[in-house]
Amino acid sequence: MAKLSIVFIASEAAPLAKTGGLADVVGSLPHALKKLGHRVTVIMPFYRQQISDAGIETRSMKLEVEMWADGQQRHCPLHKTTVDGLDFILIEQDDLYARDGIYGPPGGAYEDNLLRFLLFDRVALEAAALLPGNTDIIHCHDWQTGMIPLLLKTQYYHHAKIAQARTVYTIHNLAYQGVFPADWIHRLGIPSHHFNAEGFEFHDQINCMKAAIESCDAITTVSPSYAQEILTPEYGSALEGFLGNHAAKLSGIVNGLDIDDWDPLTDSNIVENYGPGKIAGKKQCKKDLQERCGFEVSAKIPMLTIISRLAEQKGIDLLIANIEAWMKRGYQLVVLGSGDAKDEEQLQQLVLKHPKQLFFYKGFNEGLARKIYAGGDIFLMPSRFEPCGLGQLMAMRYGTVPVVRATGGLRDTVTDYNDSKTEATGIHFTEATAAAFDLAVEQAVELFHKPSVWSHIRTHALKRDSSWDASAKEYSQLYESLLS
Repeated sequence: MAKLSIVFIASEAAPLAKTGGLADVVGSLPHALKKLGHRVTVIMPFYRQQISDAGIETRSMKLEVEMWADGQQRHCPLHKTTVDGLDFILIEQDDLYARDGIYGPPGGAYEDNLLRFLLFDRVALEAAALLPGNTDIIHCHDWQTGMIPLLLKTQYYHHAKIAQARTVYTIHNLAYQGVFPADWIHRLGIPSHHFNAEGFEFHDQINCMKAAIESCDAITTVSPSYAQEILTPEYGSALEGFLGNHAAKLSGIVNGLDIDDWDPLTDSNIVENYGPGKIAGKKQCKKDLQERCGFEVSAKIPMLTIISRLAEQKGIDLLIANIEAWMKRGYQLVVLGSGDAKDEEQLQQLVLKHPKQLFFYKGFNEGLARKIYAGGDIFLMPSRFEPCGLGQLMAMRYGTVPVVRATGGLRDTVTDYNDSKTEATGIHFTEATAAAFDLAVEQAVELFHKPSVWSHIRTHALKRDSSWDASAKEYSQLYESLLS
């Protein structure tokens, strides 16, 4: 296997700055690629506030890139940090990146996001050209870096050290495409001859994701099923036809976890460690979670859990529609998340009615999340669509059996009991209805009350290989195929 020079360019990466699964992927996949012998560097904006909050120290590279953007000549200093042996280059521009939010205020987006991320894209390419040796692969992620493959083939082809690099573009969520008014084309110097139906034009607007789909050398999504789904009208977000034209370079590679970080045998956040063959600690974690939530402490009561953004995509309406019935049946339910104000209000009202059975934490808390993964019996993911999903991987890693809608990465990563009783790690349901979701939960509860069957499913979940190892090898093979 050839040893490659790979540059990841992304808008966020754990542990420096994170809003969702994109950061987890960009923060962990490079480590797995480094284990295969590749040289990997991550380039991202210098989010001064978020990086400081994460307790990560940075140092100036004593280099800066000059870049014109929207009528202004900007000087962009470069910073560097190394986390667990992985190098990050950070692009400073405090008026654009040193803000309270990464993409916008809560529930919104900054009006100058195209300026923010197109400037970042250009400076990131300049920074990549400063690295030692030639770059083999530039791996971009989501709409924020969608213009990079186009820029590389049009305006940056003269940079000898990056001009021959092949571009891989990963779609983490097709629903967010980076659509902006066309007047930004001239304000930012975007290659206007690609502003057409075969390029990045979308209903007379700029579509950053279309730019990447057209110009990159390979497109990946974060699960094989999602790669198929986005070619259909139901999941294609109005780009299914355009993606179909480029389907020959589209593939799906499932996400993984940093299994050293997500390990119930070593996790210091949970009350007692456990793992396959040493499961007693999970019972103590359930007891601890019940006490923290003010619930009756009982190993026999099914503990349902969900950690999610509160949004229609995540099927939260299906959850809320079933809560009263689950409370009547005596189940316990723990919800952690935030999002739609109506969903938050409904959950808060339901907590007032059922304080001894329903617990809702509005927002996110890493320590509590890990206690929920460890303490629950059943983990719920009723998503209408889910490109990959990490929650189900974390739940299985902690021996909490997932009930998931059979879509995208949920279908690919959770083995359904109804398909394979011997290898099952969870339960699927197909229709995005409250009734179908409830039936799947009822089947899980029925199995929960059969200790030997439940132990078998839980053990398979605990033992599932959710590491990046296999997926990193797939990415490595993809990179090599592009270069050959």
